[in-house]
Parts: sequence; C-alpha cells; structure tokens
Amino acid sequence: MLSTYLTRDWGLKVPIIGAPMTPMSGGSLAAALSNCGALGMLGVSSTQPVEQLERDVDDYRRLAGAHPFGIGLMVWALDARPELLDAAIRAKPFVIAMSFGDPAKYMPRMRDAGIRVASQVQDRQSARAAEAAGVDLIVAQGTEAGGHTGGVGTLPLLQIVLETVRLPVVAAGGIASGRGLAAVLAAGAAGAWIGTPLLVAEEARNSPVARRKVIEALETDTVHTRVFDVVQRIPWSPRFPGRALVNAFTQRWAGHEDELARDDEARRVFQHAKQAEDYSNALIYAGQSVGLIHRIEPAASIVDRIAADAESALRAATAVVPLAPSGPLS
Repeated sequence: MLSTYLTRDWGLKVPIIGAPMTPMSGGSLAAALSNCGALGMLGVSSTQPVEQLERDVDDYRRLAGAHPFGIGLMVWALDARPELLDAAIRAKPFVIAMSFGDPAKYMPRMRDAGIRVASQVQDRQSARAAEAAGVDLIVAQGTEAGGHTGGVGTLPLLQIVLETVRLPVVAAGGIASGRGLAAVLAAGAAGAWIGTPLLVAEEARNSPVARRKVIEALETDTVHTRVFDVVQRIPWSPRFPGRALVNAFTQRWAGHEDELARDDEARRVFQHAKQAEDYSNALIYAGQSVGLIHRIEPAASIVDRIAADAESALRAATAVVPLAPSGPLS
C-alpha cells in the first residue's frame, strides 16, 4: 500500500489526482476516479457557461455521493469571468486548483470557504509565487503534459520545485504507468497528477473517434503549439502553449501564428473539422505518454493498475539500497 501526504492527509487510497481536462473531465470521469480512491477533478474552460459546471457537480454527486472532488480553474480567466469562481465555491469541493497565474488575490475567499488550494506551476518562479500565496499543494507540471504547459521537463522541474518549496508537491506530465508513479514518489513527490492516460477512460467526455486517435499515437506524435489557441481566439498567454497530437493543421500553421490570426478561411476550416470530428485539422490535446496507451478501459482499471505497478516497482527498487547487515561486524 502506497503511503504519502495525499493518502495520510487528504484521505485518498491511492496518491493519484485526475487532471481537470476540459471538456473530458466531467462528472462521470471525476466520480469514477474518486470512487476508486483517487481524486477526481472537474475541468472548467474559460468560455463555458456556469450552468455547465453546475451540471457537472450534480452528475458527480449523483455518481459519487459525498466522496471529495476538486475543480480546476485558470487564474487568467477569472479576472474576466469571476462568476466561474463563485460557482466553484458554491459547489463546496475539497480542493480548487488555481493555475496559470498568481492565485494570491483569490486565496482569502478559498480560506473563508474552507477549501484547500492546489496550483500547477511550470518553473521555479511560479512555484515560489504559489507558496507565497499560501496554497496547500503544488503541482510541478512538466512540458511532457498534454494541454497547456510550460517548457521545462517533468524530471528537472520536479527536482527544482522540491528544492524550492516546503509544501507537498505532486508531479504532472508524462506519468502513465506504475514505473512513472514510482519514479516521482521515489524522488520525493506526494503523488501524480495524470491526464493523458484518462483520455481513453470509458467515462471521459470525448468520442470513440478521439480515443482511437490517442491509442494510435506514438510518443513522437505530439507538438507544443499555440495554433489552436490562436485559431479559436482564446487569450492564453504565450508562456503556455498547448501540447496536442500533430496533424495537418499544426504542420501548416506552427510558426505562422500571426498569419493564422488574420486568416478567416483557416478559422472556418478548423471550426468545420471540430464539428465533424475531422482530426486531421481538429485538435486533441495529449501528452507524450500517449506512447504508453493501448486500450480503452474504465478509469478505475487505469488507476488500479498504475498504483499496483508502482508499489511493485518501489518494492523491487529496495534492492538498489540493501539493508545494512545486522549484528556485529567481523
């Protein structure tokens, strides 16, 4: 049995938190994760209506009852849409993830509501800012992660963050197996924040076509790009491109974002592809761990396998540091 801050203090059975992916992480996926002992998170996009979050919370509670859950918010989006934070607080989650910006000004409301706060960070500076803001948990998110992320790899970033802050830290980016979870636990992380492996969970809010694309992809089939933000006119900071599966659209427009921003025909092509699930032009955000994903299965099976394999890997790793011999030395 794995024992970390997440199992001892947060009451999880396994030290795994589901990434709040949008739109995939709805009530069904979050409930499946919390029901099997991980922590399910609801994803919230910058453009979705408040009512969508309320429906997701209702779905979660219908399926998972009183099990704790979390909600993921983007700090940069809250200035324009404070109603998203209002709705998240009304939902009374166990934790709210405040990421992609300094959470400091929102912390008093979280504390008043008795909600714990996590924050994804992508470099030393953002880790220090999150700790100074008073968050409870830091998520060291490496560039291997799917979706929006920074440019530092998970392993160097985890080491840097662990040396920089005194808070519990979980690792994100590229973790899709027991070996990956064992590696970050051995390094000192309190657990793993996983997203890409859950794109093929039966409960994910995506289509069979999208899941099949993820299964077919290799670890070399992703790109860190701003093109999908530019074509959709979503004001993400250039600091955080999105890691997605390579396709014809990324190959045409990567490096030509200024031209893309002015091209109405490219926008029409993208919107049509999105509606038609034509993934030669539509987007699928996914991390480099796609190379480890081979089948569609329930979220609980994914979590159980990762946790069990991590425990086995950590037990086997004890051979690297043999116990000191007992008794008198000869």
